[in-house]
This record gives sequence, C-alpha cells and structure tokens, in this order.
Amino acid sequence: MRVIAVIPGRYEASRFPGKLMQILGEKTVIATTYQNVVETELFDEVFVATDSEIIFDEIKKIGGNAVMTGTHETGSDRIAEAVQNIDCDIVINVQGDEPFLKKEPLKQLISVFNDDIHEEISLASLKIKLKEKEEVENPNNVKVITDNDGFALYFSRSVIPYPRETSVEAEYFKHIGVYAFRKNALLKFAQLPQKPLEIAEKIECIRYLEYGMKIKMIETDFVGVGIDVPDDLEKARAILKNS
Repeated sequence: MRVIAVIPGRYEASRFPGKLMQILGEKTVIATTYQNVVETELFDEVFVATDSEIIFDEIKKIGGNAVMTGTHETGSDRIAEAVQNIDCDIVINVQGDEPFLKKEPLKQLISVFNDDIHEEISLASLKIKLKEKEEVENPNNVKVITDNDGFALYFSRSVIPYPRETSVEAEYFKHIGVYAFRKNALLKFAQLPQKPLEIAEKIECIRYLEYGMKIKMIETDFVGVGIDVPDDLEKARAILKNS
C-alpha cells in the first residue's frame, strides 16, 4: 500500500489571508508543517498542493515537493487535482495550518485502511474531546457526532448534540481537519457537485456523507493549534517557545 501526504496550501484564506506565510519560530507556518510531516517518516512522498506561487516557491526553497493547482473551493478538491497522476493508494490530507501534528495520530489513520479488508471505508479523520463551554460554542471549531462504531453521522459549526436533556452529560468532539482518503474516493469526491448542507456549513467532509460514503473517526488526545485567526498564531508561537 503506497501512502502519500498532501498539504493543501491556499494563500488567500478568508479569515486570515497569508497565514501560511506567517513566521512561526524561524520558519513560515507552511514550511514548519511540511517539515514536521516529512520527519514522521510515515509517507512514501510528501507534497504541498497550492495555487499560490508564493507558497510554491517557499516549499521549493526548502527542497520540498510542491504541485501547482487551479483555484478550488475546498482542500479536498485541490488535493484531488494534485494526485491525479501520482501513484498512490492512500492520500493523507494534512492541513497547512496545523503545524504541530504528531506522528501517532497519522499512524492511527493509516492503520484504518490496513484493517479495512473489504475496502468499505472511503476516508478516515480525527476527533478530540472538547471540555470547555466556549470551545464547544465556537463556530470555528467544527463538531462531529458518530455512531457506535465510530462512523461520522454529521459535522457542524453549531453545538451538536444540543443538550436539551440536562440530566445526561453530553460529550462534544472537535473535528481535526486531517483526512486519510482512498485515492479513488478522493477523485470521486472532486466530481460530485456541492449540495446545500456543505454550502451552508462550509464543511467539505459533509459532501462525503451526503453522497453516502463512510467516514471513520479516530479519537485522539493530540492537542495542537489550528491557525484560523491571528490569535491562533500567537498561541502557536507560545507553544513553540515553551517546547
């Protein structure tokens, strides 16, 4: 089984334009993410897929692999274009704004496909338990609910489940935007039109659910920082300084 990692890199992020080129320690955010993924030694190859010459040149400057793509609405669409002609079975999508992702969660995602003998799972992803009320209510944190076997039922920026019955303490999980795809499922995804739920929530993995594909969620205790807004960058800098 040939496994690669692809990091989608969009320069014009809506909430924090140019965030991947911000300095984190002595390197840019995108360079930090790329080198951390390479250092896991889990992948046959690692690529950055981008429509930005700035990001493309940054990765080439550090000796990395970069692929220029067209403009896309989602990271999955961008990755699908990037991997069309790359020989691989499994594609791990590591978000460019998650610089501190560790090796163990990535190993867990890959193991999902090693164990999926009948190839029923289209993709796998990560979730982490949320404990603070303000984190649960933050729309920048995408929440996920699953069935008893750990398959995703729905993703939302709203509070799910809604705690109407207060005698039972509801559990909340944040979706960490790291995906592991079967290549054929990823290419199929890119051919499917967006539907209203995905458009309303602006959450790409809803498209898989709307078209009946299975998403296996793996719980992790990994604590990192997804850099969505400038305050997140300051948190990441503090983590790096204290590590």
